[in-house]
Amino acid sequence: MKTQPVSPDFVSLDRLSVLEIEQLIERALELKHGQPSKTFANKTIANLFFENSTRTRCSFEMAEHRLGMHVLPFETTTSSVQKGETLLDTCKTLEALGVEVLVIRHQETGYYHALMEQLTIPIINAGDGSGQHPSQSLLDLMTMYEVFGHIHGKTVVICGDLRHSRVARSNADVLQRLGATVIGSGPPEWFDETMGIAYVPIDEAIEQSDIIMLLRVQQERHNQAMELEETYHEQYGLTLDRMRRVRPEAIILHPAPVNRGIEIADELVEHTQSRIFEQMKNGVFARMAILERAFHPNSTEGAI
Repeated sequence: MKTQPVSPDFVSLDRLSVLEIEQLIERALELKHGQPSKTFANKTIANLFFENSTRTRCSFEMAEHRLGMHVLPFETTTSSVQKGETLLDTCKTLEALGVEVLVIRHQETGYYHALMEQLTIPIINAGDGSGQHPSQSLLDLMTMYEVFGHIHGKTVVICGDLRHSRVARSNADVLQRLGATVIGSGPPEWFDETMGIAYVPIDEAIEQSDIIMLLRVQQERHNQAMELEETYHEQYGLTLDRMRRVRPEAIILHPAPVNRGIEIADELVEHTQSRIFEQMKNGVFARMAILERAFHPNSTEGAI
């Protein structure tokens, strides 16, 4: 049987099969455990971040460095974007100059649809508006698989601003496809009924969950942010009191940056059940696997 070509773009996990997702997780774990990667010394890549980012941008840069790629410097503040150049023209210019993969974060939800039609080089979505954050989702899955070996039958609570979170949107869908039960919790005005999940009060949710996934309060998206800061932690956050009712085998995740004392008590960020910094570490290996796939999209056996 002839193998169907696989798109090298990585823009949303819902475009990948369950098998492809599990193979990426497996490959990321192999890389973490020391299995070598091919080098990509003759490959040139550019990172276009139109929104602020520390973890995602640095994580991609570290992954590119470990794979031996040449990273073309690009800063939106000193580029022709400031002269009104469109995203498409910026990308076509870089493609014409010889860049072979583009990693893009952009404030417009679904920005990548038009680019995929008009570019011949792969696009890796590093976050689009309130749409998707597939590389964060992959590192979250990697962290869960690393702890539990699988997530089939596990219960995951996603707590916080689900309505505006691209992390929540990416994870809610893929977790259910992989066999997990997903529930939501947090302020009711931030629930998103389109995600197809049940919503449960936080005190009930943490007692029945194997994975507690906290979301950052996106203060930049809310006019009532200051008011929320005063009440959020006690009403919806992981407090010291609630932590006493968390299952001993459960783990705590957060995409960061963490608002200490708001989504989670300061003392719990480094708790033995917290995997927040391990998520960051895993992000490098997850993105190495994603970058390998961009150049070898039909490789399905893990090691290239």
